Amino acid sequence: MASRIPLKIYLEEPFRTSAAAGQHNFINKILAVVQPAGFDVSFAASPKTEMPAEGYSLSHMTNPPNDRGLVFRRVYHYPFWQIDALAQRWHWDTARATFRPEEAASDARRFYRFWQKRLFGDAPQNVSRDGFVYVPLQGHLTRERLFQTCSPIEMIEHCLTHAPTRRIIATLHPKESYSKQDLAALSRLEKTHARLQVDTGNMERYLQTCDYVVTQNSGVAFSGFFFGKPALLFGQVDFHHIAVRADMEALGDCFDRVTTQTPPFAEYIWWFWQHQSINAGRPEAEAKIAARLERFGWPVKLP
Repeated sequence: MASRIPLKIYLEEPFRTSAAAGQHNFINKILAVVQPAGFDVSFAASPKTEMPAEGYSLSHMTNPPNDRGLVFRRVYHYPFWQIDALAQRWHWDTARATFRPEEAASDARRFYRFWQKRLFGDAPQNVSRDGFVYVPLQGHLTRERLFQTCSPIEMIEHCLTHAPTRRIIATLHPKESYSKQDLAALSRLEKTHARLQVDTGNMERYLQTCDYVVTQNSGVAFSGFFFGKPALLFGQVDFHHIAVRADMEALGDCFDRVTTQTPPFAEYIWWFWQHQSINAGRPEAEAKIAARLERFGWPVKLP
């Protein structure tokens, strides 16, 4: 009898407990692919606390512990998932793929309307442009990270400079923990500029009424596509294809472009989720999981 191939799936709690109990749909579909291929699956804590020297692994949202490991994570909303080599979305195959709207399926608009309703109810059908730029913030406001073109505070300053006739509404992430230094810098900026307002959360309300979204790489910009709101990105991400990407040498042009841009939102959402991602609610999900594992050299065969 051929020996089984060890495979560890690294998950945080309570995700790990529910997956081990067979209560997670996407993990169940992964098991349906890897177990017939000869893998012996076990569940473990994050690879940050357990670093195997060798072997296959799947890590949830964290970089894999070795070159035979892969990462998986939700693609912004359930039931869409992706499997790739690194946790950083801007390195994913999807980020490097070419979006061609003319290749979208004929039912792309129906798919788009369905998910508008499913995620946000009637809100995407009741939108306006009320003369402000929506700037959803993430963490580390005063520091420029490797995937960013400037710090978030500098990004807000660019909005104030290049959108001089619009209000700027910058929102803190409700689950982010901000340093006193970051909050003080944001407060000083708000006191200095009457057009700047700082809030926390309220994503849906601001997506309904903003002119466009400016962010580093927040998933809020992806949600904005369901409201027909274009985005200007100051960071690297996987959903950049129909957004304007900040060019620090020509920011004025970037702000002009996002003001007038009308991307093919429906075709893009279909391409991004149905073509590029794994829809765990579809019967072909296991075949797409097998294709992703095989793409990275795992010994699995397409069902």
